[in-house]
Amino acid sequence: MAIPPVVVMAARAGWHWQWQQLMDGLGPADAEGNYRRPSSDYLQAELPNPPDLEFRKTDQRPCLIVSHSCPWAHRAWLVYQMRGLKNSLNLIVAQADHSAGRWQLDPPWLGCDSLLELYQRCGAIHSRRATVPVLVDPMQPKILGNESAQLVEVLNRWPTATEDLDLAPPQFQEGIQNWQNLLQSSVNDGVYRCGFARNQAAYDLAETALFEALEHVEASLVRSGPWLCGEQLTLADIRLFPTLIRWEMVYAPLFGCSRRSLWQFPQLWDWRLRFYKQPGVQASCNDKAWRHDYFGALFPLNPSGIVPTGPELTTLVNSHIPHIPR
Repeated sequence: MAIPPVVVMAARAGWHWQWQQLMDGLGPADAEGNYRRPSSDYLQAELPNPPDLEFRKTDQRPCLIVSHSCPWAHRAWLVYQMRGLKNSLNLIVAQADHSAGRWQLDPPWLGCDSLLELYQRCGAIHSRRATVPVLVDPMQPKILGNESAQLVEVLNRWPTATEDLDLAPPQFQEGIQNWQNLLQSSVNDGVYRCGFARNQAAYDLAETALFEALEHVEASLVRSGPWLCGEQLTLADIRLFPTLIRWEMVYAPLFGCSRRSLWQFPQLWDWRLRFYKQPGVQASCNDKAWRHDYFGALFPLNPSGIVPTGPELTTLVNSHIPHIPR
């Protein structure tokens, strides 16, 4: 028997109201429905005294805590991997606890089972959000920083016994900052502004800015590639990669960033593969964890909780661009 239209309309109205309440907690918005990332009380990142690190035992070294799914943490993880910091800096990958809505530490570290407990152990005020990435010195213990844009700069100066890779040379500082200004709002945060938009107008605004920014990056790579700042890979590339490597797995299917497939940006497609092949990068990418955490945790965007099967990441990034008939 068909459901009466009035029942359908009432159910839709009720669900929409509940969806709005859930979205208030997931992704706050302004009066026009545009997603506004909550401001966080970040701690100023700092570099420990380098000579001190040389004499520490392995379990006394500072520790970088990241996660598989968080693109902001992925930035810091990439610098850790590409600069070979494992001999002077420990790494912990926190796990997302969907039911509790927090990051778990398994096994526990410094007597803490969760990231929230660790923040409190380090003397953080109760109102501070326990976020990744976070850099912790276990000797005090003390948080050395928890803001990704600052942490990648600190990790770029971190002492290493291997070949020194500088991802922010002085001659590229202006270019790196210019890319940061564009990418942070329109691309890195832009995909979230699409996914967490409350209405069509807010989505259209964010989606237009996102694809205009990608067109700008594509054109720049044509003019002055192979990297965003020219001949050398820099922090500008580090800040873009975590978003684009999640594109087909998360942002296109779940956040509605689907106007154009990434292969329709040939320069960006080649740039992503080039970056993916850099030493240490592949080890920081886990497509199964991305799908599990995004589709499994963002209930307002995926009420069924079904985690779709996606293409294998290695196969995807190595795929040839399809022939486009003219």
